[in-house]
Amino acid sequence: MAADGTRVTAPAPGLAAQLGLVRLDYHVRVTSTMDVAHALAEEGAPAGTLVLASSQAAGRGRSGKTWTSEPDAGLWCTLIERPRDGRALEVLALRVGLHLAQALAPVVDGTLQLKWPNDLYVGVRKLGGILIEVRWRDARPEWVAIGVGINRVVPAGFPDVAHVRNGITRDALLAVVAPALRQAAAADGVLTTHECEAWAARDLAVGRRVLSPAQGAVQGITPNGAVVIATETGTIACHSGSLIFE
Repeated sequence: MAADGTRVTAPAPGLAAQLGLVRLDYHVRVTSTMDVAHALAEEGAPAGTLVLASSQAAGRGRSGKTWTSEPDAGLWCTLIERPRDGRALEVLALRVGLHLAQALAPVVDGTLQLKWPNDLYVGVRKLGGILIEVRWRDARPEWVAIGVGINRVVPAGFPDVAHVRNGITRDALLAVVAPALRQAAAADGVLTTHECEAWAARDLAVGRRVLSPAQGAVQGITPNGAVVIATETGTIACHSGSLIFE
């Protein structure tokens, strides 16, 4: 049973084609959809393959963080893509966030915001996270795994997180998320002016003081995906790390 009492079910037949997916690989329970996706990609799974699980025993996020993945309490999935442009990989987490924020807005009560580099928030509460992992061969990207976790309901023990509107099913959530992931992955190059402006409109951190990845006030992001922080000694652009607020 899912966390809200509904029965755990497999995706509806034909859903993959409806969502523009080449393949939908469904599991009741896995260690992590990311692990399964990498194994399938190694075996030659095509771009547009999406791994979906009702629950994960060891869902993971950036920097070794774990994600609570109770049965259908959220959308736990990883999309495999075969990228052409290495520059786009540098900003993929941000671009995915932008596409997801727009796609999820109709199913969320509240203002959707983005926290650099990979988190979705509703107000001050975290709604979901994004994890990007690239596998390289001969200095070229062979595939990228785009992992997403989005709360459908409030998971047990985490009362302060956000979730989508009550009554939104897992398949309904997948129906808005999967096309957004594919669109984000298909884009080439660094962030456009329009994308930077869209990020600024949803930026949770801009103007706030942070302790990491540098101490200072967040000024925004750059087209190549760095976060700009004004420190006591000058303005710097940080390409890695996570924002920790003062």
